[in-house]
Amino acid sequence: MLYYLFMALTKYVSGLNLFHYITTRAAAAMVTALVISLIFGPYFLRQLHRFQVKEKIREEGPQTHKAKEGTPTMGGIMILISILVPTLLWADLANRFILLIILVTVWMGAIGFMDDYLKAKKHQPRGLVGRKKLAGQIACGLIFGLLLCYFPPTGAFSSDTGIPFFKNYILKLGILYIPWIIFVITSFSNAVNLSDGLDGLAIGLSAFCFLAVAGLTYVSGRADFSGYLAIEYLPGAGELTVYCAAVIGAALGFLWFNAPPAQVFMGDTGALALGGALGAIAILVKKELLLVIVGGVFVVEALSVILQVASFRLRGKRIFRMAPLHHHFELGGWAESKVVVRFWIIGAICALLTLSTLKIR
Repeated sequence: MLYYLFMALTKYVSGLNLFHYITTRAAAAMVTALVISLIFGPYFLRQLHRFQVKEKIREEGPQTHKAKEGTPTMGGIMILISILVPTLLWADLANRFILLIILVTVWMGAIGFMDDYLKAKKHQPRGLVGRKKLAGQIACGLIFGLLLCYFPPTGAFSSDTGIPFFKNYILKLGILYIPWIIFVITSFSNAVNLSDGLDGLAIGLSAFCFLAVAGLTYVSGRADFSGYLAIEYLPGAGELTVYCAAVIGAALGFLWFNAPPAQVFMGDTGALALGGALGAIAILVKKELLLVIVGGVFVVEALSVILQVASFRLRGKRIFRMAPLHHHFELGGWAESKVVVRFWIIGAICALLTLSTLKIR
């Protein structure tokens, strides 16, 4: 909205033309998101306390987590507000890339909200039934895929995707494109959700991931950079950089309150929205396979759960002390803060490696 206002005023104030640039608006979106989080965060926490929206710790979790019982949850609402408001203010709302990513963010956030509400307010320990949650995620991926196929954000949009480290090879998905989209969005939203088990872990890793994908969206939307790097040029995709910057600002703002010991948890509201949005952006810029690298920690966390369940059902034995993987290290004697910081370090390395794939090809 401010983008359109400033563009209209450029004929009177030439300096406002600065906001025509994506980099300027991305910086503005990040700062706006951070300010919203820091200013309204304390008020939001008071409201969560007022309405008794508190976390119920699972009996099967680490016993050290029992001290966290009663911590406010559904902090994902604050994350969503801090993302969406700056995006609406600073992004080009006529851009279909922006409209699509807003759709996925709100949709997945709504699924997470229903799950958190049932657990925190209706005292249903399992929250939204697993099959209903999965159905909502699949529906999101299906609608997102259909919109990409029948109302593409750019005329050059196709069902192909790039292959990391290879310059002249692409993966042609064809009729598998929509099932592929459903798989990416569903799997990554759940991967982020599984990683949200320690104070600051998931939100810190998300900041690193979106920092890396911000670089991908920016170069994909510029003909000169994409031409030099020999990646697919997607007119308009650069606008997603504004959204990514808003997520980074919102993540840093939320981390202020989520840092150990956490004053609030994001819950499924934030985790599903962040994971779904990360998957959707990778799809939009044709870099889905890079999710294995950029979200490496999330992928390993999800795999640890899959392997643990499969091993127990097939052999009656566990591979890890507890899954997801961060609990394995906790039970191995690592302090919670040590697990978080070390996983952050790995996440930062994964982000750098992701950006390096643009040249290492």
